[in-house]
Amino acid sequence: MDSSLRELVGSLEIFNGVDESTLEYILPKSKVVKYKKKDHVFFDKDEVSRIYIVLQGKVSLYKVSENLKKKIIFILGRGELINEIIIDDLPASINCEIFEESKVLVISKDIFKEAMKIDSNLNDNVIRSMSKKIRRLYRQMKNTVSLKIEKKLAAKLWKLSRDYGEKVEEGILINLNTTVTYIAELFGCERETISRAMKVLEKENLLIIRNKKIIIKSRENLLNYFKGL
Repeated sequence: MDSSLRELVGSLEIFNGVDESTLEYILPKSKVVKYKKKDHVFFDKDEVSRIYIVLQGKVSLYKVSENLKKKIIFILGRGELINEIIIDDLPASINCEIFEESKVLVISKDIFKEAMKIDSNLNDNVIRSMSKKIRRLYRQMKNTVSLKIEKKLAAKLWKLSRDYGEKVEEGILINLNTTVTYIAELFGCERETISRAMKVLEKENLLIIRNKKIIIKSRENLLNYFKGL
């Protein structure tokens, strides 16, 4: 077993507390695959026989609406399990696209399922991963009900600044390629709609847009705007 890969994989949340023998069973039968931005790992309705875990970079999970609008459901980063849902032996129910250059650990679904049977910690970690996604979906559903697009955008930017924020002189830089088109895909709406909402938040002195990057001037003020305080 490659010691550097063993060390990297062992540090991931999905393998937290997993027995050494479980990793010795999984890793020799796994491989690391490099992907470029915009590559697809799998598509909706594909028959997928492998489990994918992000080692480096970020991937997006998205659906396409009836009017062919892309809506990004999740962005997943280092250590996150991409497709635990296929453990039920059904086709993929979402598209997985590489958001930025990434390395992904690829494991046979059968091997992974067998490891879950013999290691309760791995089994618990997979359940936690699924629970985390379910909670995030609940929050998304809440934010789609009876809210103006400006407040939906404020809520989404607050979360992105929490997950991918980097302190700079003027506030918190969202360290992602947050183009207007990308944000529109997060909401499954027109680019022009997000552009107008962004201008509203700028006028409210909540954010700065510079070189296609977004700086949140105050996360607290942004949260208060979303909550209507």
